[in-house]
Amino acid sequence: MKNNKIDLKNLRINYSLNKINYNDLSENPFNQFKIWLKDAMNNKIRDCNAMVLSTFDSINGVTSRVVLLKEIKENKFIFFTNYNSLKAKQIKNNNIVSLCFYWNDLERQIRIRGIANKLPNDESTSYFNLRPEESKIAAIISNQSSYINIDEKLEDKLLEFNKNKISKPDHWGGYAIEPHYFEFWQGRENRLHDRFEYDKKGLCWKIKRLSP
Repeated sequence: MKNNKIDLKNLRINYSLNKINYNDLSENPFNQFKIWLKDAMNNKIRDCNAMVLSTFDSINGVTSRVVLLKEIKENKFIFFTNYNSLKAKQIKNNNIVSLCFYWNDLERQIRIRGIANKLPNDESTSYFNLRPEESKIAAIISNQSSYINIDEKLEDKLLEFNKNKISKPDHWGGYAIEPHYFEFWQGRENRLHDRFEYDKKGLCWKIKRLSP
């Protein structure tokens, strides 16, 4: 019998790449987010627009998964998904969500809390029409999160689909998340990490430093 024990106790990295200076922070968290996102893009971080989306319901509790940020528009974070999925069902009943971006190579993390609402159908259609043909078909034929046969050949469905009938299905579209809280985290030496939060109070953002 193989020994599957994994010892994680001594796995540690001493972060030392950067720090956050309060005087360098933008007064607007969206501007600060874009500065860090551009840093990630310039450093060629793979899937730098990937974010962990966490949602909640009373049966499943908190569930998390990675989705892709596709746009920041009017201070809202936009992603697209199947409206029949678990995350969509949870958002329908409780639209308070959280996001987390983690860029390991930069030793940075951004946590966000906000309210999610469906995008207007015309905006979802506009983005759907920009997608590659195979991605459009996959969105049409997939009943996301439903159970399927173990040996079901999804690729066959893709090949058999009539490509003259490609249009956005009603069960697919976008969400816009309007944040009311940001936390910017920068790894530091000896676990003395830099943490700054932006908390929205009325129309203003209050910036505070958090203990590591």
